[in-house]
Amino acid sequence: MMSASGILGYGFPEASLEAALARKPDMIGVDGGSSDPGPHYLGSGKTLNSRLAMKRDLSLLLRGAIRNGIPMMVGTCGGAGGKPHLEACADIIREVAREHGLSFRMALIHAEQDAAFIVEQLEAGKVRPLNNAPQIGAEDIRGAERIVGMMGPEPYRAALAAGAQVILGGRGTDPAPWVALAMHHGLPPAPAWYAGKMLECACNAAIPKKHDCLLVTVGEDFVEAEPLNPELRCTPLSVAVQALHENASPVIRHEPGGIVDSTDCRIEAVTERIVRITGMRWKPMPYSIKLEGARMVGYSAIAIAATRDPGLIGQIDSFLDFVRGSTATKVTALGISPADYQLVIRAYGRDGVMGAWEPHAELAPVELALIAEVVAKNQETANAALSLARVTLLHSDFPGRMCREGNMAFPFSPSDIERGAIYEFMLQHVVEIEDPLRMFPISYEDVGASA
Repeated sequence: MMSASGILGYGFPEASLEAALARKPDMIGVDGGSSDPGPHYLGSGKTLNSRLAMKRDLSLLLRGAIRNGIPMMVGTCGGAGGKPHLEACADIIREVAREHGLSFRMALIHAEQDAAFIVEQLEAGKVRPLNNAPQIGAEDIRGAERIVGMMGPEPYRAALAAGAQVILGGRGTDPAPWVALAMHHGLPPAPAWYAGKMLECACNAAIPKKHDCLLVTVGEDFVEAEPLNPELRCTPLSVAVQALHENASPVIRHEPGGIVDSTDCRIEAVTERIVRITGMRWKPMPYSIKLEGARMVGYSAIAIAATRDPGLIGQIDSFLDFVRGSTATKVTALGISPADYQLVIRAYGRDGVMGAWEPHAELAPVELALIAEVVAKNQETANAALSLARVTLLHSDFPGRMCREGNMAFPFSPSDIERGAIYEFMLQHVVEIEDPLRMFPISYEDVGASA
């Protein structure tokens, strides 16, 4: 089985795809998304990567799959796997099929959940928080902009059994498409899941790190990983690193319906570029589906400014305290309540990344970049409060100040940038479900001449 790249739209060399197809794989695929970029894409319905970038990747994969008579599968379409993300990828597939005269049966696996159904499950005691996630109420669920469930391999297996050659999935666990294909061919779950883990991020399992294609061979009791680009190689260490990827435990990984246990795995080099893994185990568990939800929390506006004044940098904390206080006074004078907005100023070059955890906060930077953000109940309030914060940053005095004009350098004009609606994740929970297909309806269509 082949994986094209870490995420659909990241790109991959055409030569690597052709090298994979020359090996006659049983499927080609790509994972399409992640929650790593934050809640905006789930909440807004926008795709993580551009349509142009996704179309380039999908066109190459689709034409390769149809030419070779093999399945092509995409997981977590469009970045977040909701209805608009799935439909965006389906539209691209239909367009590519028209442009190249392709014909095939396509399955769309839907992962967006109806809030009423999730409330039902909550009231039945079937929804529980993960780790330190808070308890959730029915009103929280109803207030979500969008909720998705993270499907396992079962919906992909159902689509394969129904004869679909192109399968686009909504939100799912990253390994699911490859796990489904391996189990569709009768292989046991343990090596199938381990193979899926290797493939989910493609050449993340190889070095040097590059967006490129990975080929994995899976058998009854082994997995072998091999990059298609001759410049790359899998090593026992690079494969072990991928096995740890996004995992709390070094040896236990929770998936829908069970646990992948790699406690007794052996990871060994077959050649300088190929690694074989053996000894993985699968332990069945009660089936559960992870839920992800996003809700809108307000509207944002930002301004970016920078200073290289050592006198100002040396007293930046007291200066920013003054800016916050002065801004609050000015905003109140507009009739805006302090409860209606929040001002956050991040100082990059000092502790903008780590915040209070910065271990070297005592070091004096040569320059600082300041990002001022206002989050408010509406865009007008956010814009108004930000403009006052920006002018306060620019024209406020401080002890020892020598210049009489602006304190700050602004890289953009206009300096104030509307970000629009912003979202937060509000579901880090699982729902216990007996039927792995119940939450993921599948629709089929004949695309191209066969339609």
